[in-house]
Amino acid sequence: MKNIISKIIVGSFVVGAVGFAEAQKIDAKAKKILDDITANYNSKKNSYFKFSFGTGLNGQVTKTEPGIYYSAGDKYKLKIMDTEQIFDGSKIYNINADDMEVTVAKPNGSGSMFSPINYLTTYRNDYNVTYNGKKNVNGVNADFIKLTPVKSNGIKYVYLFVDSAKKQMVKLEQHGNNKDVAVIAIKEYKENQDLDANMFVFDKNKFKNYVITEL
Repeated sequence: MKNIISKIIVGSFVVGAVGFAEAQKIDAKAKKILDDITANYNSKKNSYFKFSFGTGLNGQVTKTEPGIYYSAGDKYKLKIMDTEQIFDGSKIYNINADDMEVTVAKPNGSGSMFSPINYLTTYRNDYNVTYNGKKNVNGVNADFIKLTPVKSNGIKYVYLFVDSAKKQMVKLEQHGNNKDVAVIAIKEYKENQDLDANMFVFDKNKFKNYVITEL
């Protein structure tokens, strides 16, 4: 489980593009829904998600763990089990408490963090988008949107399930070409909270016994 989480959190589902990109196709209805959600989240001072994170093979989730996600502007903090990722607006800090390691890197566009909202921006350039109707998800009559990569990136497809009335994400599924599946099901959502001023700051002094590697 830890290895799967580590791979997803640093974006290793994305293994590099090969071949020539096809013409991107984005369904107008799906685009409107995703743009409305993006505008809703962007209008908030900050957002908080509590979710369950599931992993498995062949489309079947076999293990789940709780996770939390905070975001404010382009900064975020994501925590699943003993793995945490912080983006302070400049650098990404991947913190593994189990191995007592921290890796620090500049975002370079070669990977995509698997978070409650990451596909709201990456779909614009990287995916064909189709609207697949309605589906009941945990009691919500959600809009079902499918993303298919324009060019090879290790992902077979992504399913987004959206509460259009509230303009909020309900669930997302990422299916890899290697038959891995990762699922985020949102359990709780809060916005415009009074967050600690250091919420998105990496304090090196708190990790004196960790191996810190800057890539």
